[in-house]
Amino acid sequence: MSIDITDHLVVNALGVLDNPNVSSSSALVQTSEQLTIDARTLADAHASGVTAINVTLGYTMGDFPPYEHTLREIGTWDSIIRENHEHLVRIDTAEDIAEAKRTGRIGIIYGFQNAAAAEDRPERVATFAGLGVRVIQLTYNQANQIGDGSMAPANRGLTPLGREVVAALNEHRVMVDLSHSGERTCLEAARVSSQPISINHTGCRALVDLPRNKTDEELRLVAERGGFVGIYFMPFLNASGHAGAADVVEHIVHAVNVCGEDHVGIGTDGTITAIDDLDAYQDQLAEQVARRQAAGASAAGERSDTYPFVVDLRGVDQFRKLARLLEERGYSSARIEKILGRNFYTYAKAVWGN
Repeated sequence: MSIDITDHLVVNALGVLDNPNVSSSSALVQTSEQLTIDARTLADAHASGVTAINVTLGYTMGDFPPYEHTLREIGTWDSIIRENHEHLVRIDTAEDIAEAKRTGRIGIIYGFQNAAAAEDRPERVATFAGLGVRVIQLTYNQANQIGDGSMAPANRGLTPLGREVVAALNEHRVMVDLSHSGERTCLEAARVSSQPISINHTGCRALVDLPRNKTDEELRLVAERGGFVGIYFMPFLNASGHAGAADVVEHIVHAVNVCGEDHVGIGTDGTITAIDDLDAYQDQLAEQVARRQAAGASAAGERSDTYPFVVDLRGVDQFRKLARLLEERGYSSARIEKILGRNFYTYAKAVWGN
């Protein structure tokens, strides 16, 4: 009998709450990333069975003043949740995830994909934590003051400031996320952190040798330290750039083989609401890729001839389809439950507390 995901926690360790079909000019609610949260966005999220999503807010790249921009976006998300309180709830503790499931609301986890907003002041971590931020990724693809991202050629480890930032994240019980980091930055952060760390959205480099994917050494160390690894639904999962649902399964299987079944989950790096007109989107994609390349923020494997998502694993049925595919692979209901969200919940308890 097929697994019923409505019985389980489903946690997207990095995702997007957005209706990508609405133009920016008609958006009801926008952040700087021009996300649109409308009735369809909320209905699709509910229909998908997702319990909680780690959403990206604050500075990631661009010409914004990082700290001020980040504070504005936190305020924007506070407003979004307040105005949609019957649908959304901010997640501060692991128990909040379970409570979101019980009340039928979508849990929103505040997360950064770049710690640049801390600038040279690690004490700002306390400010961010006090405002509800629960996940801070140290770097994006490029280098910052903390360490090197996956595309930084020097592959430095943590800087002295980076070590201070990790210590501050530990002190204030904020997840240290090593997605997008360079290999040495990831390994050093995992070793110096006093709490388990995570790689919330990645693939396995042993299967596809691209910088955004993590080596077995990185995956294993994160798991050995009690951490969490989320597999994304991204083109980096196939050497051709055209990843499919089968590739997602293969990377999950590899990660489980390396890390053990208690440390692997999902971080799709995408929306729940599907793009309706893929042909029109394809026409826009080249411009998006060029803009990211010009900003120095793109990763190897980002191309205009491939979608930045898995075409056959999107929309409101993406989590149900993944569960079916894992079941067909021979995974038990208990293991699938762990991958869909239970492992993230356990990891959250270890870092945030109940």
